[in-house]
Parts: sequence; C-alpha cells; structure tokens
Amino acid sequence: MQPYQAVVIVSFGGPEKPEEVMPFLEHVTRGRRVPRERLLEVAEHYRHFGGASPINQQNRALAAALRARLQESGPDLPVYFGNRNWHPFLDDTLREMARDEVQRALAFVTSAFGSYSGCRQYREDIERARGRAGAGALQVEKLRAFYNHPGFIEAWADGVKEALDAVPTGRRSGASLTFTAHSVPVEAAAASPYEQQLREACRLVSESAGHPAHVLVYQSRSGRPGQPWLEPDILDHLRTLAVEDCRDVVVAPIGFLSDHIEVVYDLDTEAQQLSRQLGLNMLRARTPGTHAVFVEMIRQLIVERVDPAAPRLALGDHGPVPDVCAPECCTGNSQDRP
Repeated sequence: MQPYQAVVIVSFGGPEKPEEVMPFLEHVTRGRRVPRERLLEVAEHYRHFGGASPINQQNRALAAALRARLQESGPDLPVYFGNRNWHPFLDDTLREMARDEVQRALAFVTSAFGSYSGCRQYREDIERARGRAGAGALQVEKLRAFYNHPGFIEAWADGVKEALDAVPTGRRSGASLTFTAHSVPVEAAAASPYEQQLREACRLVSESAGHPAHVLVYQSRSGRPGQPWLEPDILDHLRTLAVEDCRDVVVAPIGFLSDHIEVVYDLDTEAQQLSRQLGLNMLRARTPGTHAVFVEMIRQLIVERVDPAAPRLALGDHGPVPDVCAPECCTGNSQDRP
C-alpha cells in the first residue's frame, strides 16, 4: 500500500489585490496589539507592488513544478497548497484533501531552518487546521528541515555564482558576499537552532560558490523597539561596507526560498536605494524558486519518507535533521511579522 496519498505545500501567505492588504496584515498580527501606524507602514510596501505579494503565485509555480517532477520520477502524488495567514487557508486545503479521501499526507513547509515561526508554529498550525476542518482522520506529517541538503545548497550556490559573475572581473575577489535572513528576537533564537543552521548553510553555499569569505546579517525586523533582535541589520551593514571602501556587494537572502515581499521591497527597493546613495554596487542573488535542483530536493525529501531505505542527504558536520523534532525544540515564540 502507498503509505502517503498526497503532498501539501504549506506557506505564510500574502494578499493578492489592494483591498486584501490591510485585512491580511490584521490577520497576521491579531492579538499582538501592533500599532495601526505600523500596519499602515507595512501596507505601503505591498502597495509599492500594486497591493499584491508575490508569494502565492510563487508557491503555485512551485506546486506545479513539483507535481510535474513527481509525475516524471515518482512517487506520483497529488500536490496541494495551503497558507497559514491568507487564502488559500490551510483549513480549506485540508477540507479539500479530506473530500478527496486523502488519509495520510506529507507537508513541505517553505522554510529551510529550525525556529518557532519557521518550523514548530507550522506543525501547530497543521494540527489546528485539522481540527477546524473536521479532518480528524487526515494525518499530515511535516518533511524535515533542509538547510544543509545538497539540493538547497546547490540552488543557492548557483544564484550566488551568477551574481558574482556580474561583478567586474578585477573587483570580484573583493566583493562582499552578504547573506541575509529574517531577524527574530534574540530570546527566540536562543531557543532554536536558527542561527547555527543559518551559519552552516552560509558556509556551505559560499564554499560551493568559490567565495568562502562571507558575512551573515539580518533584515525585516518588526518587533518592539526595546526588544533585542538578531543583528546586524542589512542597512547598517551596507553603511559599514561603504566606510570600509568596499565597492561591490552580493546580497543572498538565504532565509527565503523565493522573492517574498521582504526580498523585493526590503532588499531590491530599500537596500538597493541605500546602496546607490552610498556608492555601492549591490547585486542580489536569485532565490531557489523553481530551480530544477531545488524541486528535485523536495522530491528526494518525499522519497526518503516513503522509502526508509532511501538515502537521507545532508552536507556539513551535523547530518540530516530528524523527521520528528525534540519536544523542547524551537519553543521560543518569535511571533509572525510585521
């Protein structure tokens, strides 16, 4: 018997038209007493792109690419898509799966690293959605984190090499390779492997790209002013590079799988504008998106769960992440942004 009948891609979600922007932000921040001024500020980021986030369409493209890859090389499973924070909501997706008589499914979460918001919260969301959807007979098991999977590293290394190749040849070795990830509260980071996994992934990618000198910084901080969050911030880092007379910087947003609003606004818009003011040549490495190697990586994660004898691939010193997290893992609640 086929042990699993489907795969579901589970992601954060985002608005797809202007009138959805504020309801989406209010849904994300419900119960957090976020000042309305902050919501209006973030809403402008979305309106800069016509009031839509690119994330849903990117996940639909990923689902289509994965569906085609599974049909080609197996296991031939249907691929569904559901969000934590906006349509299509995970509740509705699980109801659809239950109607389709799916009893056991695998979940691919669009987050490579272990943290509360990137791992544990998604598992909690899945369980709550099962209850709300009345899909108690439907079992959904999350695929493991993949920060050190060869497919993830190769997809990012390709993007970094492509960006480095755009730096003038004589200046390439002196370019700053700067990785970014979403900042989280220091307390939440201490209760998860987030920083350690990020640093390991950055090392693996930079070595694979042939540019081992690199730095990890953070972006898109959204917490209370007095609360310590992971630093340095990308904008502060760019100012430091300018003072150090650096001419070129390749920014690789390794904390993201595709061009989220935090990538296209916080980096391609805000950081790029600052770079021009500082006289820096900033180049942004492309995200994995639907890179063929990345899609194949997802297939391999599925295969290793379907077939216990299949290899569990991982690079570096720490090996593959377990399928089931330890009870005390990632307990620090960093809360959804903004």
